[in-house]
Amino acid sequence: MKPNEMPHEPRWLGTAASNRIGLIPPISLARWMLVFVLAAGVYFFHGFLVPILAALVIGFASWPIYRDILRRCGGNRAMAATVAILLILTFLVVPIVMAISYTISEIGIWFNWAVATNRVGSATPEWMATLPGIGQWIDDQWYRYIGHPGAIGELVQIISGANIGSIYRGVLAAGSGLFDLLLNLLFMMIALFFVYKDGESFVAQVDTLGERILPMRWGRISRVVPATISSTVMGMTLIAIGEGIVLGVAYWIAGVPSPVTLGVITGVMALVPGGAPLTFTLVSIYLVASGSPVAGFALFAWGATELFVVDKTLRPKLVGGPIKLPFLPTFFGLIGGVKTMGFLGLFIGPVLMALLVAIWREWLHEMNTNEEMAAPVQPVHPDLSQTVDQRRSAQP
Repeated sequence: MKPNEMPHEPRWLGTAASNRIGLIPPISLARWMLVFVLAAGVYFFHGFLVPILAALVIGFASWPIYRDILRRCGGNRAMAATVAILLILTFLVVPIVMAISYTISEIGIWFNWAVATNRVGSATPEWMATLPGIGQWIDDQWYRYIGHPGAIGELVQIISGANIGSIYRGVLAAGSGLFDLLLNLLFMMIALFFVYKDGESFVAQVDTLGERILPMRWGRISRVVPATISSTVMGMTLIAIGEGIVLGVAYWIAGVPSPVTLGVITGVMALVPGGAPLTFTLVSIYLVASGSPVAGFALFAWGATELFVVDKTLRPKLVGGPIKLPFLPTFFGLIGGVKTMGFLGLFIGPVLMALLVAIWREWLHEMNTNEEMAAPVQPVHPDLSQTVDQRRSAQP
């Protein structure tokens, strides 16, 4: 053995060759490792998924406002993020929490009335019994399902299979779940602070990762996602909240019972196309039938005017055009969001469904474009021009 030559070690697993090919390509292995890490993160931190999604949605929608705040703060990201959080707390979170607390108290009054009525019964309201044509029928149905003692309990037992006492206890337990909602809001605000503060660097990292995973489609997706989130939040969520507040105040002025609860219902229904007009129309009909025709017609006129102004002026200004999200995806987004994410799902569900619809449309558009580019050009028939000339010469 030569002096400079290293001793050969035994190859227990075979000869070490530098030209061997791995069983899994490095790029595929890296992608699968990334998917595994993301799945593990979602599994271990799924309890924080809803607040983080809400923070991302609000951050995307309010990013232009934050950039203006950042410019006014001289580029200080921590200060700008703090100012933005305080503005969102003042104009979004606090009003929503107050509306929820008032709604829970008013729903508690409704359930107390239902329990008392189930115990002793209740007569048909006079304005219902005196309606022309259908008053007698309503009086009979009221006594059958509500009026006599135990009627509401029987109705609830038929519909849901539970008695009214267990439902009442469930409602009280749901009211005590307000603490969980406040905790989720706290986590959301903390996550939103860091979305504002470190959002640009995070987006740059996501762009780098997206270019590696989807090199051909990431450019289009990265443009569609922010525009869709901003349009959905501005065109649906914020306008729905505004309509709920404005019409809730109108209900209070008109003397409608439980105006806060009806305002919240109107805001939720405003997320669905045609929901807000249906809600204030029913409330207006109630006012007219209960002996307040002036208040009923005034409420209907106010609601129609407000809806016209919002659809023709405010919505195009905020969004740049109407949101053409079909009814069924919107409905599924609302119901699925509430079922899986609770109250915050009212706002996250439609946004996620709008993203799915937008990506689906972009994918179909890309497929149609590729098919048109790949389609062969049909040659012009050689006798076509001659036939046209002959027809022209034959005309007088």
